[in-house]
Amino acid sequence: MKISFIDTGLFKLDGGAMFGVVPKQLWNRMNPADEQNLCTWSMRCLLIETGDRKILVDTGIGDKQDEKFRSHFHPHGEDSLMGSLNHESLRAEDITDVFLTHLHFDHVGGAVKKNEDGELVPSFPNATYWSNEVHYNWAYHPNAREKASFLKENFVPLKEAGVLQFLDVSKDDQEWLPGISVRFVYGHTEAMMMLKIKKGEQTFIYSTDVIPSSHHIGLPYVMSYDVRPLKTLEEKGRILEEAVEEDHILIFEHDHQVPACKLKMNDRGRVVKGEVISDLEGL
Repeated sequence: MKISFIDTGLFKLDGGAMFGVVPKQLWNRMNPADEQNLCTWSMRCLLIETGDRKILVDTGIGDKQDEKFRSHFHPHGEDSLMGSLNHESLRAEDITDVFLTHLHFDHVGGAVKKNEDGELVPSFPNATYWSNEVHYNWAYHPNAREKASFLKENFVPLKEAGVLQFLDVSKDDQEWLPGISVRFVYGHTEAMMMLKIKKGEQTFIYSTDVIPSSHHIGLPYVMSYDVRPLKTLEEKGRILEEAVEEDHILIFEHDHQVPACKLKMNDRGRVVKGEVISDLEGL
């Protein structure tokens, strides 16, 4: 098994929304905001190569949205989804599976593209896309809080093309493929899918939006976007406890400075960032 970061670019979100009840005086030291109170975040996807499968986990924001939409989020940076895949000597046609943790636009936007005729088609023509029916229905009939994050053009074309498969939702962690299991979590949005990847003796946690960055390791650091913040606290606490006890590596989808890290307990008994992992090569 080989695991690689796939960086798809940077974007900006309001710092207050990203840090919730934590005062700006504290979070601004971690990820300083600009004059509009916007902080920079990554959209770090993952590539898992195992057996004959090349699995892309999430797809970033994509490039099909209009300028008005993009002006709200300021996508920027040198990295892109296809550029990062090309760096791994892969083309869109080589991807066999696209695993979508959830259907918010910054995670699924690159799953669908416009072809030369302006039609919305799957970006990865030979891939099976993976979600779950509970979350899909939640996204298709969005609540007012999340409506702006669930854009049907990002995921409905996948179902219409017949390439979208649903995993069965379960209470316990579910093995999807050998060495790869799924945990269904409900704090950020309904039935989001977090990945736990075991490679040899090392376990990696792709924590998606439960712990979107290393700045969110502290328990009070919960995004205002979360539909059930108290549930996020519970889910995050379990992840942190397991990571410390079992020496897991957490991979952060939205941290533009720290791609991944281990965790440790500080002298005050709090879980904090440990060894920073900048490259998964050799792990």
